[in-house]
Amino acid sequence: MTQYIAAIDQGTTSSRCMIFDHDGAVVAVAQKEHEQIFPRAGWVEHDPIALWMNTREVVAGALAKADLTRADIDAVGITNQRETTVVWDRQSGEPVYNAIVWQDTRTDKLCVELGGDEGPDRYRDKTGLPLSTYFAGPKIRWILDNVDGARQRAEAGELCFGTVDSWILWNLTEGLHVTDVTNASRTMLMNLRTLQWDESICADFGIPVSMLPEIRSSSEVYGTVRARGTLAGVPVAGILGDQQAATFGQACLSEGEAKNTYGTGNFMLLNTGTQPVPSTKGLLTTLCYQLGDAPAVYALEGSIAVTGSLVQWLRDNLGIIQSAKDIEPLAASVDDNAGAYFVPAFSGLFAPRWRPDARGVIVGLTRFVTKGHLARAALEATAYQTREVIDAMRADSGVELSTLKVDGGMVVNDTLMQFQADILGVPVIRPVVNETTALGAAYAAGLAVGYWSDTEDIRKNWAVGKTWQPNMDETERARLYAEWNKAVERTYNWSE
Repeated sequence: MTQYIAAIDQGTTSSRCMIFDHDGAVVAVAQKEHEQIFPRAGWVEHDPIALWMNTREVVAGALAKADLTRADIDAVGITNQRETTVVWDRQSGEPVYNAIVWQDTRTDKLCVELGGDEGPDRYRDKTGLPLSTYFAGPKIRWILDNVDGARQRAEAGELCFGTVDSWILWNLTEGLHVTDVTNASRTMLMNLRTLQWDESICADFGIPVSMLPEIRSSSEVYGTVRARGTLAGVPVAGILGDQQAATFGQACLSEGEAKNTYGTGNFMLLNTGTQPVPSTKGLLTTLCYQLGDAPAVYALEGSIAVTGSLVQWLRDNLGIIQSAKDIEPLAASVDDNAGAYFVPAFSGLFAPRWRPDARGVIVGLTRFVTKGHLARAALEATAYQTREVIDAMRADSGVELSTLKVDGGMVVNDTLMQFQADILGVPVIRPVVNETTALGAAYAAGLAVGYWSDTEDIRKNWAVGKTWQPNMDETERARLYAEWNKAVERTYNWSE
């Protein structure tokens, strides 16, 4: 009987379940969007109950589409939006507040306060991260400080914290409170070298260690799906934060291999092997994955806050397009950006600049500029921001990029991918299976139960789908990038 692996992919804009066969091919997929909640400027929230309900729905939907039952599934893996923070009651499972999303900037003043005289790099040596609104630790602190009774309940051991993987696992099983090293590395509370919660940082943040989940590897059997679930009895055997899952799904399993995911934001990871590499160029030192008892593998990461969500903004806030897929024909209706540059610093600037004071701008406007030029400028912003991260990665690691592996929802956009190759000056390669985030979670789960024998099986499954070759001359590349940098500098010092 043919068996399969299921992957739950709980992302920033939607929840999805994908089912894969041994070749890594997609057998079925079900997906459902959830509401983005914006209580005030800079705040972004999700309803945790909706995330779980939608997850249940898409799991059942994927099984139904493939005409499969739980008996056909050998294991399930989980991948998730990483820094998004949920706090819930240990007994009832009720969240005490909405999930605070990774894009949320409400903790900006708190991060300055926590940095004290040492500033944003106070915990970088231990955690690999700068103090930023991006990460989960300050979000937990905000909930404890601002939700009535939360601190007292947390100190009494009544509350649990989790990134979304932990929240989904808790509900999927009988209250298992676990995370993996990749998600733990995004909290600012885990020591990169010991792979354990750092009690001194937790004390500085005012976060009781009792709230935190147990840290485990990315590929092992954590438990089984609860008896009344659609996948009842199936082992839950893999957890990876979404960008690490995409890296794994892209088979970036050797030191020096990198991928770039184009989703709500953009995330580039470079595998640096079994030793953490400190960054001096604005990148994050993070966990890449850990397979069972094997040594952990580390990565350098460049995180860009706004790429695909800029297309959503053009659709939902300005009405320039009716659906996300309309952005490409509109951008392709013009030959260039007509001198317009769009810097989408809606939540400040992430890697490599880390400027929380920045805000979005459109510069270079003339009467000649049309909505086609704005659409093109929006796509080009994604490629320029990626170039910035690659330049920083090269400077930190000394590794020269020869090709860029890409994945995520935006890589179906040929106009964007061609411009990405042009502005980088290297080929851009999309694999046959584009949705590598879910595939990475499936691989982690399948390895844990012996569905795939080793990582060589994963390498064999990876195949080129399409390659874009650069065709822009160096003079034009340099001119465009210089103008982009000039535009970015216009975003600084906007928010006090």
